[in-house]
Parts: sequence; C-alpha cells; structure tokens
Amino acid sequence: MDIAIALFPGFTALDAVGPYEVLARLPGYTVTFVGDELGPVRSDTGRLCVQVEARLDDLPNPAVILVPGGPGQADQMDNQRLLDWIRHAHETTAWTTSVCTGSLLLGAAGVLDGKRATSYWLALEQLQSFGAQPTSQRVVIEGKVITAAGVSAGIDMALTLAGLIAGDVVAQRLQLAIEYDPQPPFSAGSPATAPDEVVRYLRDRSRFVLQG
Repeated sequence: MDIAIALFPGFTALDAVGPYEVLARLPGYTVTFVGDELGPVRSDTGRLCVQVEARLDDLPNPAVILVPGGPGQADQMDNQRLLDWIRHAHETTAWTTSVCTGSLLLGAAGVLDGKRATSYWLALEQLQSFGAQPTSQRVVIEGKVITAAGVSAGIDMALTLAGLIAGDVVAQRLQLAIEYDPQPPFSAGSPATAPDEVVRYLRDRSRFVLQG
C-alpha cells in the first residue's frame, strides 16, 4: 500500500518529515516522496533538501496522499499538474490528508468543498474561499479527508491516521517508538494561549510567514 507525500520548493520540513516518521513505520505501507520532477527539493529555510523519488504521474493512485504546507504553497496554487494529481488521486484514495497550508492546496483542487477543515492559524480563514468550513481544531476528520493545523500538528494527524488504519495499539506503539510526548516549555503554541504581543508580532509578519 502506497503513501505519497507531495513535495514542492519551499515546503515546511516538519510538515512532511514529522508525519513521515510515523507513517514510514506503519506495517504494510511504503512512503514515497513525489513531486513534479525527480531530485532534491529545498524546504522553506533553503537549507534542507528532501529527495523526490517519483514523479506525480508515476504514482497516480496511492492509498494515502499527504500534502504539506509552507511558504512555497502560495506558488503552487496554480500548479495544475499538482492540483490535477490531488484531484485524480483523491477519487481512489483511502485517505486524503494535509498539514498546515497544504489544506489550501486540497481546497484549490476541490477536495474541501462543503467540508470542515483546518490549516495554519494565520491561513485558516482562507479556507472559506474554497467552500470549506474553517475550524481551529488541531486535527479534523471529514469522511476520508484529514486536515491538520500548523507544522507540528502533522505528527498528531499521522498518529490519528495510523490508528484509523491499523488500530489504536499499533498507533500507540508508533508514538512510543518516536517518543512523542510533547511537554513544551511555553504555552505559546496557539493564538488562544500565546501572549498578545507574540500573536501581534506574527500577525504583523503574516505575509513573510506565509509566503517567505
């Protein structure tokens, strides 16, 4: 069973690599990084490269697709090759998933119309333009579509997906295997809990945060 993680220049590394660390350990599944062309793709920092192992057309019907987000997502909103692949693959997937602003690409492909969905907190309201109903939940399941909020939420989504595919015990084994036991030193991981000045700072820089 194939899991395809779509890559594009300027993706956020943890959006893809976080879920990969869970899903690559899922029994009976093979994870493949796919993209427009074979070869290394740089993340949004410009310093980390992940190798595209197969072109989009090489894996048209995976069981699971995962679309990460990141500043580079903005440049992909009119990438018809990617959007057509999402649209076509979604017809036969068991699960269609996204992390962060990857949900905007699902929306642009027509996957989210009429569905509840989440995204990076600064991009959440943009989901409405695709007929989606934005929600600030960390992970949202709507039928076979699962969207995750920003960056680190992708690990939560992947564990949720692992539980749906293989059962809670397997998902718990995977969680322990990667020792995922978050205990952040600050309560600033959400605009609902972060100090006002921190929220204002990122809102003021939202264009940079979302588009690089």
